[in-house]
Amino acid sequence: MKIEPLGDWRRTHTCGALRASDNGADVCLMGWVNRSRDHGGVIFIDLRDRYGVTQVVFDPADVSEEVFKLGDSLHIEFVVAIRGRVRMRPGDMANPKLPTGEIEVLASEAKILAASEPPPIPVNEEGDEDERVRLRHRFLELRRERMQRNLAFRSDMNRFVRNYFADRGFLELETPVLTRSTPEGARDFLVPSRLIPGSLYALPQSPQLFKQTFMACGFDKYMQIVKCFRDEDLRADRQPEHTQIDFEMSFVTQEQIFELVEGMISSMLKQGCAVDAPAPFPRMTYRQAMDLYGSDKPDTRYGFEITDITDAIKGSDFKVFEGVIAKGGRIRGINVKGGEALSRKDIDDLIEYSKKLGSTGLAWMRVTPEGLKSNIVKFFNEQIQQNLIDVFKAEPGDLLTFVAGPAEEIAPILGDVRLYIIGKLKPEPSARFSCLWVTDFPMFEWDPERKGWAPMHHIFTMPREEHIDLLESDPGAVLGQLYDLVINGVEIGSGSLRINTPELQKRVFNVIGIDDQEAEKRFGFLLEVFRYGAPPHGGMGLGLDRLIMLMLGERSIRDVIPFPKTATGSCLMTGAPAEVDRKQLREVYIKLDLPDEV
Repeated sequence: MKIEPLGDWRRTHTCGALRASDNGADVCLMGWVNRSRDHGGVIFIDLRDRYGVTQVVFDPADVSEEVFKLGDSLHIEFVVAIRGRVRMRPGDMANPKLPTGEIEVLASEAKILAASEPPPIPVNEEGDEDERVRLRHRFLELRRERMQRNLAFRSDMNRFVRNYFADRGFLELETPVLTRSTPEGARDFLVPSRLIPGSLYALPQSPQLFKQTFMACGFDKYMQIVKCFRDEDLRADRQPEHTQIDFEMSFVTQEQIFELVEGMISSMLKQGCAVDAPAPFPRMTYRQAMDLYGSDKPDTRYGFEITDITDAIKGSDFKVFEGVIAKGGRIRGINVKGGEALSRKDIDDLIEYSKKLGSTGLAWMRVTPEGLKSNIVKFFNEQIQQNLIDVFKAEPGDLLTFVAGPAEEIAPILGDVRLYIIGKLKPEPSARFSCLWVTDFPMFEWDPERKGWAPMHHIFTMPREEHIDLLESDPGAVLGQLYDLVINGVEIGSGSLRINTPELQKRVFNVIGIDDQEAEKRFGFLLEVFRYGAPPHGGMGLGLDRLIMLMLGERSIRDVIPFPKTATGSCLMTGAPAEVDRKQLREVYIKLDLPDEV
């Protein structure tokens, strides 16, 4: 086998470009061998690049013995250059599944540019390999048609987003990757400084402080597609480094931000998915979302809303419910439409699932033409049974489910129960995409471990004007000018109007236990920025990885990120993170103190 340099050969067409109109043209193609087959002494190879596949023929009647032998030696994933003439395939040999299926290239010359060992995973088709095997050989998986298509789609959407913002007067400005550690909800990735011993940089969890500074600098409108870093436990929709569509605007209202984002998302779904998602998007307060769906990121395409039936069942003989009501708790439930499809075992599994979530149990009743049926119906008189049918709008074939307890505790339990039911019944969604704004989040939530208040989103959010006076007296009642964009039950983005004065910012710091002295130490540069006049401003960060995942119908953001990490934050292809030489550690003044079991 002879590996040759490219020399003066020049590619004339990509492997997806040739058509019947090119019949008779002399061409030069370059790419990877996708398949190779011998049909009666004639060699056929499918030559592949990211643009498509073209069939190439090595016919011993038309090429030299040397070129024919070279064609016969080609194996899958060899990189080759081929010169030849385009000809029409015989009518019964055309392949209507390929854009190039009407033609083939009769080879006259060929070069092997690089050889390939037998690939450990197939490239020319989707395999069923374990994900760890695919990630170990990600450089091969990325050659697959689906991954090439996913990343090309992502590139198209990146370009669309940049053009969308540029057309509206936004400047694309970069923020530092090496910055200082600030509390923003997750652990920071830290980078030691060699030049300033004992000091460390942090990789930014978001460009939050810098984009606010841009507004104080007078740039008015900023955007970037930016990497963000968070050292947190991973799930299917999380990575230690993720990409964010980030923007900020001065002198802006929440309505203007909504209009901007709705225009972008609607246009992306129209262009990328041929789906209409007309603006304005529906809106729901945080409280409404928790009461109706038990989640601040509800998927509203399936129904199964949570219903409060406390008043409807008061006075029953069911002591479990009456005891909860007497303690100030609530009884809430879900009418499972089509629940007759669930067997008794399915119901028992649902009960056990609810207990794992923290409930004391899950009660149920079937709705039949004769009335309600279950082992607890006897504790409810006819009037209460009718109340339940009326409140749930129940019909024969439905299954009524109930959870009892403190309202704040049972809401997320029922939210997860709802998703479990949807996953079990697999109902048809009402739409391919459901876009929703969730607004009016609490500014703070109680942290029982710290025995203090913590920010629900981040500490730079402007409280609602009418709640500013409650910061010191009743922090739990303060609502922020916060908003999340949710698509199909996935939080795509989060944003807010921001604080722009040092006095108010310090008051918010104080609520979460950061006194003025600590605030100056950790956020002194931002407070100084505010002291020299910062305009009212607001913005948002949208998770590009999650958005592309939804648009492509993928289940994990790892399928839309070129080189993702595993659930433990490892890159199986490169072996990162990895040990470094002790000399490198000494240069940055680090001495490792590892547990014995490591």
